[in-house]
Amino acid sequence: MAIQLTGIGVSRGIAIGRAHVLQRGELEVIEYGITRDQVDEEIQRFRAALQVARGQLRAIRNRIPPDTRADIVEFIDTHLLMLEDSTLTAAPEQIIRDHLCNAEWALKLQRDALVRVFEEMDDPYLRTRRDDVDHVVNRIQRILLQADGDADGSQAFVGAILLADDLTPADTVLMQHQGILAFVTDFGGPLSHTAIVARSLHIPAVVGVHNGRRYIRDGERIIVDGRRGVILVDTDEAIRDQYAALQKRERRRQAQLARLRNQPAVTRDAVPVALQANIELPDDVDDVLRVQAHGVGLYRTEFLYMNRNDTPDEEEQFQCYAGIVERLGGLPLTIRTLDLGADKQPQASGETPVCSNPALGLRAIRLCLHDPALFLPQIRAILRASALGPVRLMLPMLSSAPELSRTFALIQEARRGLARDGMAFDPAMPVGGMIEVPAAALMADFFARQLDFLSLGTNDLIQYTLAIDRVDDEVNYLYDPLHPAVLRLVQDVIDAGRRAGTPVAMCGEMAGDPDYTRLLLGLGLREFSMEPSSLLEVKRIVKRSDTRRLREQVLPAVASGDPATIRGLFERLTSDVVR
Repeated sequence: MAIQLTGIGVSRGIAIGRAHVLQRGELEVIEYGITRDQVDEEIQRFRAALQVARGQLRAIRNRIPPDTRADIVEFIDTHLLMLEDSTLTAAPEQIIRDHLCNAEWALKLQRDALVRVFEEMDDPYLRTRRDDVDHVVNRIQRILLQADGDADGSQAFVGAILLADDLTPADTVLMQHQGILAFVTDFGGPLSHTAIVARSLHIPAVVGVHNGRRYIRDGERIIVDGRRGVILVDTDEAIRDQYAALQKRERRRQAQLARLRNQPAVTRDAVPVALQANIELPDDVDDVLRVQAHGVGLYRTEFLYMNRNDTPDEEEQFQCYAGIVERLGGLPLTIRTLDLGADKQPQASGETPVCSNPALGLRAIRLCLHDPALFLPQIRAILRASALGPVRLMLPMLSSAPELSRTFALIQEARRGLARDGMAFDPAMPVGGMIEVPAAALMADFFARQLDFLSLGTNDLIQYTLAIDRVDDEVNYLYDPLHPAVLRLVQDVIDAGRRAGTPVAMCGEMAGDPDYTRLLLGLGLREFSMEPSSLLEVKRIVKRSDTRRLREQVLPAVASGDPATIRGLFERLTSDVVR
């Protein structure tokens, strides 16, 4: 009898194949005491396990084909760096000495301490970095416990759909090159490194399928729908034929979308729409150029600060930004200043107590203004990069006029300093702000007059407006981009920009979801920034839309404030969007 399992679709695509159930088994870590005389021997056993783990990862890295994207390889390098970090090497050794316990238990105690820190983080991406801790710790524990079944690439996965409790980025990269069709995991989320790797490699993937391996037998034919987050088991031939047809349809659609690369993003009523890209790593520029985006509308600079014990200095940041400007070849680059929370600070910035609600704490522009020594080098680096091409500076999480005044003062201080140092910069470099806080949306007229451009960060704007955490399984069903309050705030910001003659873009997830393209065009949005993989599909919708007709439909529906009216319009607008 056919059954359907659901999870979180993190990488689009459809796969049909035989299940390969990876049985690693749960690691049972037991505490036992040792004597003082056994401490050195236990530490040596721990160090030997670290060395084996390093060897395993280096072997995997060496087997990755040379044409693999550099940022994907960097995920594996991150795990190698963690195996050199004192938090996972020296700290367990000290626990062994202090507690006179076995290496496995010491490593578990240190892992639990690190995970508690990550779980208190506000930023969803940073919160999921606990997965990397678990992946590295589990690798070491399996060596200490002499557990079998680790996915180190020794198994053949040609034509298989892999089912596992979880996968590391190393597992995913290696198995993709061995012919894996898709993967399904019990745990994980859309922001995990493994999910990011899956999207980069275009592997259909569904995560968070709790107890999925209880219902799927090894060798059983299954269907994975990475778009809808669905796994179908023991289906009949008619359903398999239906999904095979969908596969062919998707391949044809991708070929059709590729033909749009050289075409302008212009609506049927001749309105040009700017489609820019969001990037996180320098190598993402390749994807920006591949889809011929109008530039980069959001470069997330916090990735420069991650997976290291020090803070990048001005010169390192400048070299990174300069490299991106050069590769963009004249396309605009919008650099968002550091957006980290109170619970995740560079080591050099000092200690700050973890607040009870980090979402409302010292993060983004608040953190930068709190620590000008952290902020000024970045401002100087961005200004220096502006001398090389069209660069814009964007401020995250603005909420008040005093914040903007203090930021302008620091930017002016950086300009004066560069002038004294004889360094080139663009004195007219545009400075804009992200509208992510309801207070900023309500003050959009003020910010539109003060700034050169605005960008709607809908991910935070929605969760702050609706008072929900979008990554919390208990309440994320309330995360609703179609909520009348959210749409009114979006419309107010767009209207404020139009009145002031200030461009307004959107760089949140809504901008890259083709389901919302027509709704946003109807609200007056003319600049979108999104993941490169979404750009051609959004362009397709833009070219099939008439902004005058959309405005006539959308504005009255939003003004009504009636959820049913808005939902009904939304369904009509998306009737021809491929889901």
